[in-house]
Amino acid sequence: MELLDERWTMLIVRELICGSTHFNEIRRGVPRMSPSLLAKRLHQLTVARIVDRTDRDGEVRYLLTDAGRELRPVIETIGVWGTRWIGELGEQDIDPKLLLWDMHRNIDRVAVPPGRTVVKFEFPDVPQRLRNWWLVITPDEADVCDDDPEFPVEVAVIAPLTAMTRVWRGDLSWTAALRTGDVTLHGSMSSCRALPSWFTLSTFAAVPRPFG
Repeated sequence: MELLDERWTMLIVRELICGSTHFNEIRRGVPRMSPSLLAKRLHQLTVARIVDRTDRDGEVRYLLTDAGRELRPVIETIGVWGTRWIGELGEQDIDPKLLLWDMHRNIDRVAVPPGRTVVKFEFPDVPQRLRNWWLVITPDEADVCDDDPEFPVEVAVIAPLTAMTRVWRGDLSWTAALRTGDVTLHGSMSSCRALPSWFTLSTFAAVPRPFG
């Protein structure tokens, strides 16, 4: 616990388990953490042999060791607990940036149309500066933008942040959210019908919940 109980450490491990390998990728998953503290925590995890740091041709990557990968069930259990109880514990700290960052790495690329696909998200219940977000999806990558990338938007998703979070964590289905009007879609009929299939559920929502 002296190692894992350091502030932010488990969140860094979570990012590595979810597929982040570069410093800036990890940082985007923990945006409230300073770069200097992130570097310090990664160094501590490397010394402890939880993380392996590789540097090939100037490209630095951080990968979990066997010991680090064995933390997956611990992280998943905490994640399931969080998605199960966040409503009761309070949703005031839900962050649209973190929601979109998680969504961008859970995309079914087979289901998304070929080429570049842009999905705009609008959260009317958050401050103006955090209201509009874009996911730019290509066959090779997906990027989260808080400035208009100025590409044509395939589908616009309008929803309160809490409703979109409930969909993402598996508490509310896309079908139910669209039927009640909690989520509305704007775009061609075919794209709007297809959009829910473009995203898989949150990693933690997909894990069976052990307590009922």
